[in-house]
Amino acid sequence: MASKSPSAPKLVLSSSRDIPFNKLLLSQSNVRRIKAGVSIEELAEDIARRTLLQSITVRPVLDADGAETGMFEIPAGGRRFRALELLVKQKHLARTAPVPCVVRHGGIAEEDSLAENVHRAPLHPLDQFRAFLAMREKGQSEEEIAAAFFAPVSVVKQRLRLASVSPRLLEVYAEDGMTLDQLMAFTVNSDHARQEQAFEQIANSHYKEPHVIRRMLTEGAVRASDKRAQLIGADAYIAAGGTILRDLFQGDDGGWFQDAALLDLLVTERLRDEALALKAEGWLWIDAAPDFPFGHTYGLRQLRGEQPTLTDEQQAAWDALTAENDRLEQQYADADELPEEVDHRLGEIETAIGAIADRPILFDAADVVRAGAFVSIDGSGNLRIERGYVRAEDEEPVEPAGGAANDNILPADVDRDGGDQQQDDGRPVPPPSEPEEDDGIKPLPDSLLSELTAHRTLALRFELGEVPDIAFVAGLHALCLRAFYRFAQDSCLELDLKHSMFAAQPPGLADSDLAQAFDARHQAWSAALPEQPVDLWDVLLAFGEEEQRALFAHCVSLSLNAVHEAYNRRPRAIAHADRLAEDIDLDMVAAGWEPMVGNYLGRVTKARILLAVREGKGEQAAEAIAHLKKIPMAEKAQELLAGSGWVPEPLRMRGHSLSRAEGAADDASSATAEVGNEELAMNGGERHGDADPEPADNDNADDGEPIAAE
Repeated sequence: MASKSPSAPKLVLSSSRDIPFNKLLLSQSNVRRIKAGVSIEELAEDIARRTLLQSITVRPVLDADGAETGMFEIPAGGRRFRALELLVKQKHLARTAPVPCVVRHGGIAEEDSLAENVHRAPLHPLDQFRAFLAMREKGQSEEEIAAAFFAPVSVVKQRLRLASVSPRLLEVYAEDGMTLDQLMAFTVNSDHARQEQAFEQIANSHYKEPHVIRRMLTEGAVRASDKRAQLIGADAYIAAGGTILRDLFQGDDGGWFQDAALLDLLVTERLRDEALALKAEGWLWIDAAPDFPFGHTYGLRQLRGEQPTLTDEQQAAWDALTAENDRLEQQYADADELPEEVDHRLGEIETAIGAIADRPILFDAADVVRAGAFVSIDGSGNLRIERGYVRAEDEEPVEPAGGAANDNILPADVDRDGGDQQQDDGRPVPPPSEPEEDDGIKPLPDSLLSELTAHRTLALRFELGEVPDIAFVAGLHALCLRAFYRFAQDSCLELDLKHSMFAAQPPGLADSDLAQAFDARHQAWSAALPEQPVDLWDVLLAFGEEEQRALFAHCVSLSLNAVHEAYNRRPRAIAHADRLAEDIDLDMVAAGWEPMVGNYLGRVTKARILLAVREGKGEQAAEAIAHLKKIPMAEKAQELLAGSGWVPEPLRMRGHSLSRAEGAADDASSATAEVGNEELAMNGGERHGDADPEPADNDNADDGEPIAAE
């Protein structure tokens, strides 16, 4: 029978005892030299709140003979000792207060210190998230939790948001199935079902980046920076039952309005209410929509109203506001940064002054009943109200010059086009007989009047051609009548001016800075011209040469059309536009265009995206994103090309020769070639229609993933 092996010696743990604080001192054997983690002050405050949660490891201090001296040194736990020392200095702890200690004998002191720090397992982030959640569920507020652990409230909110993710996804994170950044992305949408659906979509995909997850979870939502959301406001949207998605881990510009249909309904109701209020002012029609295309008011006659004078109350408010504004600006003129409350007050003053300055224009009641107004949303999310526009069908009938009783109007039996009129039996109508002589002065016969004025017209044409200054004013006069008065017939020049809306417009064009600047220039000239077209000639003559030239340039610019139209090929017009762009040194980057997902990168093939990055940032940058699918590739390309100055071919400067020979070449083959060349140029060298079809090559495939416009 085998004998039993001797039993292993029983483990004896180090003894623990309470040692007065004044018997403790720091050891030079502590391996921690670098400050990290919670500060001594915060640790002292935490000990004062809930006492010491962990004993301090100590060793007896021996004298030269190896006998204990009654003092104990601390090789591990020095930060706790420093915190207790601070509490003693603050009179929160007695110098002789007992401190729970574990007394160690033998071994190496440095080993104790190292083991205590190395063998300590850090808390898994998910455990901290859940602990914060448990504390809140037990009644503690986010502020109380933050104070207890010396963390900003924003950090506590982030941890609580992470703990609220779908339990299924939290388990995946706990098992290292996703990164913390990915988990953060899932917090954008609190719907657990939607989170799990998005996780399943990316589970078998190569693209699991946080920005892809965020885009999936916010698909169909409206950014809070959208002008519709700004018009309604977050409070009103939430009060109506809407939900706002927020990203606590990166800037989100106010988040996303999740219920787009609800937002659109609120916008419609707001515009309708404003339209009803405007209708009560007596306008014939009100056109309300979130957006109108750029140039929607061109071609309509605009009424000239008068701004009412300030009331005594308004004038007093104006004076007080401007005085306060001047005082604050002078007081902080030398400050590098304005205090928050001062900056806020200056904003309030600016808004109040603007409200007084932009008081509604007063119009004549007789004009109001023929005119209407547009209600829309401007780029800042405020209501844009454009009053006083008259449509052609609502204009008063134009009376013939001289009135209905004018004796010089052609009789009914004379053909106005110079042809012969016929009687009922088909015989020609005899010419009118010369009036019999009498003692009175009769009006000149129409035939003679026409002949005389023909002589005068020829003489006028010749002489006008000899006086360029007056000819310039006459042309400017005719253009201004078409640009600002539309239906006036106050010019003998048969010049016309077309300024219709663009055949195609990108979203948001009317709200762009360039469109706003163009409209401001038009309105400034409109205000500088007289209300009645009959007074226009004298005003134009009174203008200086620079004013005349500037106004002429504006009128001519209204007629420019260089828009590519698939149904209306105009190769020579497009070539002329290119020559104009060259001569005026057009710079589309300076004009505010930059490549983005919505306006270019998301609407072309992957090959074109890579070409753009290659041209704008170099071959290395293009290779860095070549492995991405189309959606993330377009988004990354937008980041890379920001500020690069790159523009696609249709927006680049292209010089064209407009020689007489080219202008005269009008045969079918030449026209066909020019159309083909224009199509190639407008589409960057590929023959296809308005849309860019995806090539069959898998590297350029769209992968079926839509790209939302930004």
